[in-house]
Amino acid sequence: MLSSNKIYRAPANSGEVILGRTLPSLLDEACSRSPNSQALNQYTETGWQPLSNQEFRNTAAELALGLLNLQLETGDRIALLMHSDVNFCIADMGSLLAGLVNVPIDLSQTIEHIIFILQHTEAKVLIIADLDLFAQIIPYLKNLSHLQTVIVADVPNDWHERRQQIICQHNVENGTTLKDEDNQLPDYLCLCLPKFLLSKQNEQSVIDIFQCIQVFSLEEIRLQGRTENLADRLQQLTSKLVATDLATIIYIPGITGEPQGVMLTHENLSANALAMFTGIPDLKFGTQEVVLTFLPLTHVFSRVFFYGHLNYGHSIYFSNSNRVLKHLKEVKPTIFATVPLLLEKVYGKLLEEEGKNQTRGNLPRRFSLHLSQSIMIWALKIAQKYELGKTSRGKYTLMLMLANRLVFSKWRSVFGGKVKYLISGGAALKSEIVNLFAAARITILQGYGLTETSSGLACNRSKFNRAGTVGLPIAGVEIAIAEDGEILTKSPYITQGYYKNPAATQQLIDSEGWLHTGDLGEFTTDGFLKITGLKKSRFKLSTGKYVTSQPIESKLKKSPLVAHAVTVGAECKFCAMLIFPHLENLRQQALSIGIDLPIEALLQHPCIVALYQALVDEANCHLPHWSTVKRFQLINANLTVENGMLTSTQEVNRATIVEVFAQEIAAIYEEKGLQRRGKAKIEKIDDLCPFIPAVSCPAYAQSLNS
Repeated sequence: MLSSNKIYRAPANSGEVILGRTLPSLLDEACSRSPNSQALNQYTETGWQPLSNQEFRNTAAELALGLLNLQLETGDRIALLMHSDVNFCIADMGSLLAGLVNVPIDLSQTIEHIIFILQHTEAKVLIIADLDLFAQIIPYLKNLSHLQTVIVADVPNDWHERRQQIICQHNVENGTTLKDEDNQLPDYLCLCLPKFLLSKQNEQSVIDIFQCIQVFSLEEIRLQGRTENLADRLQQLTSKLVATDLATIIYIPGITGEPQGVMLTHENLSANALAMFTGIPDLKFGTQEVVLTFLPLTHVFSRVFFYGHLNYGHSIYFSNSNRVLKHLKEVKPTIFATVPLLLEKVYGKLLEEEGKNQTRGNLPRRFSLHLSQSIMIWALKIAQKYELGKTSRGKYTLMLMLANRLVFSKWRSVFGGKVKYLISGGAALKSEIVNLFAAARITILQGYGLTETSSGLACNRSKFNRAGTVGLPIAGVEIAIAEDGEILTKSPYITQGYYKNPAATQQLIDSEGWLHTGDLGEFTTDGFLKITGLKKSRFKLSTGKYVTSQPIESKLKKSPLVAHAVTVGAECKFCAMLIFPHLENLRQQALSIGIDLPIEALLQHPCIVALYQALVDEANCHLPHWSTVKRFQLINANLTVENGMLTSTQEVNRATIVEVFAQEIAAIYEEKGLQRRGKAKIEKIDDLCPFIPAVSCPAYAQSLNS
């Protein structure tokens, strides 16, 4: 039931609903309307390597035709285990042109989850970034009966010579004269042979694979698709595509921890991108906009923005988290999409400078500031008084102008000096950060959406921008608030459902077509959406990564030493936990090992902390590294229905617990709040506490080493 009959929609003239478009058609339009010789730019050790949008289209078409030569059929699944670079974009667009359904897999996933996704989708082809990643998953491919081909994007320079060696050896052993020429790929190049292509230490892992899985380079598949009448073949490919065709399946953590595939069509993604981009009235076409991107293309937020920039013909530069600050100054983008964590780091650095007592001639090089400390502090205080959406007046306006001249221009240089829009998504951003940067004429546009809604549901844009909110609905979106405060939505961008999971789909989308987001929210008096909390147990970190609480909490509660465990960390940079020990069982355990202390002292004893750390370490196994509990706090408290910390069904009331134990949670995120075995003051904790069980986690249950 809705809390009222009020349904919120986009204001007039703040974006368009454009349906019926396939994703390759967005590229076609860009090639005609905004040809760009530097549409895609890949960072390499020797500099930026440009690719025009026309070359990109041709390369994708070659790959599409090469993939179809592998006897793939429309709708077959093809998995992408790749870095977020130009190769990913080629693989994505090439598979879409071929009428295939691609399945991007996050490189930070556990190997166990990667194999599950490959099995669940029955993927016939896997495109993988390089041989190092390939070597890590080879031992686990033996149960993938549907996998026929592995395509490696980046291969060594001597790849062709090594392949020739395989062919020559095969000819000798079988008395054949088959040659590797004319781009013909022998059909016997199965996974039992690529030990020539892998390092010695990985050879043994190949022997256990019995089914034939062919291994090629991305370039070899492209060569198979290269033809003189490429334009005609491209036209044939695009004419077969339908906007309502399934384009991709993006896996996110399910409630139980098992990955859950979100199905999205061409129209879902293309219409969402166009609705957001047309909602920014002064956004220009072609080379007038320069984009720096470092976010993972396996996530819908970054991917939809890529499609929008591609359609507008912008110049896109692909960076990564290690080099993004350097590349901001080098590329000088006009548009930069990020997650809150990076902006929080910059903001934190500014506050750190304010808090220092001594005056010095300049600040760290990364901020390029050469001002006295006192001027910096003054300008920061001026900025902290700014409120986005309100007109400044009188003396304050003059002080803002002076601060801009003396300080704020240097702040803008952190982002290259030309940024018109900082797009922040993936998680909530603190309003004080938005206001502070707005004072410095750095516009942050915060948005909100889910993978299940093809990314954007609402966003701030143009004059519709308020700190502490996620903006107004984008064109085509309807948003309502349920009686319990949950955000509900309808739009053409909503998922077709969860792959092979109709029960979960039915829970997500009700009989009236409303998608239940699991987030709590409210609208301000002027129509801006604010996120107020969580109804679901799954939440996002400030990195944009999802954390699913139930699996690790359930594992911990199996221990007789744990009464309740509550995962926390929404909008924070890592996952943490409040552990409520079963006090009677803990006391008995402590006495059995010779520790007799009052409860409060007992919960701080290094051996007891180490004992619970071992439980956390064991529960962390089988989780991606970003989803694991990094810190925890032992709390002496009983959770009951009477005190409101348990619901009538004996489930933890997360909102109440977060409110009641706000101080303890804040302490966890301070360095002094760290409680884990590796940081214990006693150096030889194992010698002091020999009863602590040793915990090991097998390689397949850990994140891929990317």
